[in-house]
Amino acid sequence: MTDALQALRAISPIDGRYRSKTSDLTPYLSEFGLIKYRVEVEIRYLLELAASGINAVAGLNSAENRALLENIYNDFNEDDALWIKEAESETNHDVKAVEYFIKKQLDELGLGGYREFVHFGLTSQDVNNTAIPLSLKKASDAVIIPVLNEVIEKLFNLASSWEQIPMLARTHGQPASPTRLGKEIRVFVVRLHEQLRQFNEIEWPAKFGGATGNFNAHHVAYPEIDWRDFSNGFVSSMGLRRSDPTTQIEHYDNLAAKFDALRRFNVIAIDLCRDIWTYVSMEYFRQKIKANEVGSSAMPHKVNPIDFENAEGNLGIANAVLNHLSEKLPLSRLQRDLTDSTVLRNIGVPLGHMLIAFRSILKGLDKLVLNESALYADLERNWAVVAEAIQTVLRREGYPNPYEKLKELTRTNSEITENSIRSFINDLDVSEEVRSELLLIRPENYTGI
Repeated sequence: MTDALQALRAISPIDGRYRSKTSDLTPYLSEFGLIKYRVEVEIRYLLELAASGINAVAGLNSAENRALLENIYNDFNEDDALWIKEAESETNHDVKAVEYFIKKQLDELGLGGYREFVHFGLTSQDVNNTAIPLSLKKASDAVIIPVLNEVIEKLFNLASSWEQIPMLARTHGQPASPTRLGKEIRVFVVRLHEQLRQFNEIEWPAKFGGATGNFNAHHVAYPEIDWRDFSNGFVSSMGLRRSDPTTQIEHYDNLAAKFDALRRFNVIAIDLCRDIWTYVSMEYFRQKIKANEVGSSAMPHKVNPIDFENAEGNLGIANAVLNHLSEKLPLSRLQRDLTDSTVLRNIGVPLGHMLIAFRSILKGLDKLVLNESALYADLERNWAVVAEAIQTVLRREGYPNPYEKLKELTRTNSEITENSIRSFINDLDVSEEVRSELLLIRPENYTGI
């Protein structure tokens, strides 16, 4: 089946319509990726056993044998994954199929004498709860964090270039004290940066401790080994932190915190999309036109802000799944139930929708063309916003009831213009120095610091 036909038959748009936008995540979060990282965890654990001083597997610690074993996961390919899936169809157990695959590899390498130390003392969740955060970490480092940083950097550059552009602010949808376009964009830069900082500071958790988290099998076989210390070192060698103590499974609290940080990042991005969408509707921005593109099937003139709408929709789906993951995964009956297993297989779904969304945001931001005349025209139509400035200076001067006088001016006149404001100032009983100060205030320069 061709790629085009596969896309047409895909149920999820992540693997169909948007396949080209999400394929970077495939090596990490697909079924292939999950199997590959399971194989990597099992082999790295076997090599860690070989380095621990256990005589029965010490022979695997030679440079030659280590290289042979590392090649199994470094060179892991689709044929290997298909072999494992075929074995799973017989065993009805995905992790056991991985164990059988590695044993087969050892036999073919002439290292079959070490085969019973594959998966030694482990339960499936030791492998899954290490492989999944490992794959997530690698996907985040290679794909997700770079695109999030790209969005932040793009917004930072736009904020810098628009730093001095005055703009009418709106609170409750109504004209308010003027601001600067660059500052409003910089607000999103700071918010997004803070959530990404919090995401990065949360450690990637892994569970590694045997059938119910107590190293029962490990301890009975080799009581002289400090298995906690062994496992802490093994897990940290992959950039993860071992949770201790645990039940049979990872308690997922830190993973839930990771998802919550991503969800907050997405909420801020939705806020950004809605603001940019509104600015486009107000004609503060125009959008670059691409030849042959169609904005509406009925109205030829339309150029819609579809990139921000696409992003908002995909971020909403991502957050719905992230919310379920963070609420569900920390819950398990007694030492474990199986509800986490099927849920964990959906981790790639929100990240896929996030990737679609943020690439749409980047595309949309690149289309924006600042329409300065619209911003200045809006300011000119709303001279009433300098009332705050005038009454505040008058307060400073001890002028009686300045708020009330400006309220009367702005609410009893149907239209406040530059002339009506100047007339009001000229009628004030103030010094010429203060009058001159007030006459300098305009909507476009009343933008604060």
